[in-house]
Amino acid sequence: MKKTLISAALVAATFTGAAAADVPETRKPIKFAVGDWTGIFLSTGIARAVLEDMGYRTDEVVSDASAWWPAMEGGDIDVSLEAWTTVWRVAIDEAEAAGQIEVLGEFGLQGIETWWYPKYVEELCPGLPDYTALKSCSEVFATAETGGRGRYLAGPVSWGGNEEERVAALGLDFEIVHAGTDAAMFAELDSAYARKEPIIMWLWAPHWAPVKYEGSFVEFPAYTPECVDDPSWGVNPDLAYDCDKPTGPVMKIASPAARDTWPCAIQTIENINMSNDEYGVLWGKVDLEGMEVEDVVDAWMAENQDRWKSWQACQG
Repeated sequence: MKKTLISAALVAATFTGAAAADVPETRKPIKFAVGDWTGIFLSTGIARAVLEDMGYRTDEVVSDASAWWPAMEGGDIDVSLEAWTTVWRVAIDEAEAAGQIEVLGEFGLQGIETWWYPKYVEELCPGLPDYTALKSCSEVFATAETGGRGRYLAGPVSWGGNEEERVAALGLDFEIVHAGTDAAMFAELDSAYARKEPIIMWLWAPHWAPVKYEGSFVEFPAYTPECVDDPSWGVNPDLAYDCDKPTGPVMKIASPAARDTWPCAIQTIENINMSNDEYGVLWGKVDLEGMEVEDVVDAWMAENQDRWKSWQACQG
């Protein structure tokens, strides 16, 4: 992403002159956490370009999301634009309560992350999208590596999701197989879809994939906090996670010290927002059209000058 930073900053520099006298507050770089999915490189690239236009120095730290909370508390990471409450709601709440992070508000995305299958799979597993159908047709999804058990293609281990617990609690005969990266996961989906082979996997929205591929999300029992906190609640009175993942907003988060160090930058980050549709289109330009992340960021900056200028705080 170094090239992204340089090219986006050059584009931004053509739009404005010198930054206002009161920013940046320090030459210390703002360190953004990025993970192993394309979208976060795009959103972070835009945020970095906006801040660099104001004179800030920025950097990226590639890290598993599970390490973000202690890294922010320790000052090793300063900001992340994409803390998805769909899988990290409990972790976010606990980290905020413990003073490890400051929640900066919603990014604008409304997320759903759960099991998904192509539409043609319904002919092989009647009763879908109701999850109970999977109890009688798990063998449809079996592969050589899973024996007679169904194969569920999950995201990278670092994404979390409690899939093993969910399978056990709901009595599903599935083995969880984690993809190494989101690119590998979608390459496998593309291959299966082209051959009309059965596949069931983790998918989420906003994303380009639910638009490109016809399919449906599995309908599990609806999420409630009790499903996680109280094993006696729900379908299985002995085990937790006998429900779906929560749906909800994507949050922006920061280290507890970030606001004191870069108050104008944090205000600017609080103003940054993006819609589901816009986010999905940008992601598709990279994964479907083969564009480089830095080129997508540069084009977005050039086309949306008035918008990102309105995000910049302390510029009056």
